[in-house]
Amino acid sequence: MRTRAAVATAAGKPLEIMDVNLDGPKAGEVMVELKATGICHTDEFTLSGADPEGLFPAILGHEGAGVVVEVGEGVKSLKKGDHVIPLYTPECRECYSCQSGKTNLCTSIRATQGQGVMPDGTSRFTTTDGDPILHYMGCSTFSNHTVMPEIALAKIRDDAPFDKVCYIGCGVTTGIGAVINTAKVEIGSTAIVFGLGGIGLNVIQGLRLAGADMIIGVDVNPGKKAMAEHFGMTHFVNPKEVEGDLVPYLTNLTKRRNDHIGGADYTFDATGNVQVMRAALESAHRGWGKSVIIGVAPAGAEIATRPFQLVTGRQWLGTAFGGAKGRTDVPKIVDWYMDGKIEIDPMITHTLKLDDINEGFDLMHAGKSIRSVVVY
Repeated sequence: MRTRAAVATAAGKPLEIMDVNLDGPKAGEVMVELKATGICHTDEFTLSGADPEGLFPAILGHEGAGVVVEVGEGVKSLKKGDHVIPLYTPECRECYSCQSGKTNLCTSIRATQGQGVMPDGTSRFTTTDGDPILHYMGCSTFSNHTVMPEIALAKIRDDAPFDKVCYIGCGVTTGIGAVINTAKVEIGSTAIVFGLGGIGLNVIQGLRLAGADMIIGVDVNPGKKAMAEHFGMTHFVNPKEVEGDLVPYLTNLTKRRNDHIGGADYTFDATGNVQVMRAALESAHRGWGKSVIIGVAPAGAEIATRPFQLVTGRQWLGTAFGGAKGRTDVPKIVDWYMDGKIEIDPMITHTLKLDDINEGFDLMHAGKSIRSVVVY
């Protein structure tokens, strides 16, 4: 079939809006008509050329929501008309990793996903001249239609608005999941969130949901304070306004009752900056503090700290997709949104048409958006 997509033809160049050909789903695959897609920093990371796995030409996008229009042979869990959210982290429930129960990092299609192709090693997208176009993160939601493996789609309720719940396909789940699944934050905890963009705001509302008492947000942009407070932040720290080292300032801020050491029970890096990751670890409480790395660092970057920081009981943790098992957990998070337990609407700051998708990247670069959503 013919569909319309925003194609990344080369690193560093704006996306090109064009008609493309899309083959139907093969065995175990599903065709989806996307209704909305978010523009995520990970898409920008790949488009910039900084992503070592970035391949071109490709159809980017991994944060979408839509409707099943066709299923391939052997597909049992989905049917035409089902509402779905694409999963860049699939859940096959059969591979060694899935069956371990210890991780959400399904390995069944990881190799081909990274190569920009479907599990059989081929792409379903071509140009109108017949030249292959690669898939992206197994999703390619910057196309009005896409084909995906059945195991990489979460079936959701029919009354959820596509232009809001598409954000659950990455940002919302990553932030809230880092709190609930990875850190396992308890009621009454203290926490510090470094970076108050889309991910950081979702970490904050995850902390509020978990019952944290003190939620400190750290960002160099004071313009982010009001929105973070709306989502549950109790204290704001701008590192530019702190005299001396940030870490002792934060540990002093978190001293309470008869605790003379200070340090947060949980800290979260949502910046991707390796120096910030170190500060996040070292501002966690001695003996039990956990620091979770969420942000994606530049290719080749390394983290460092003195071993003493870990010997004295701090833990460094990493999380991908918030530790969520997509087909199982994403429908629950959609329910949370529909039931009013979490908010999404205030974070959708711009709604665009596909023809204006490059404007969404411009807004991101200018720091004017939390999340831009393209509605098809």
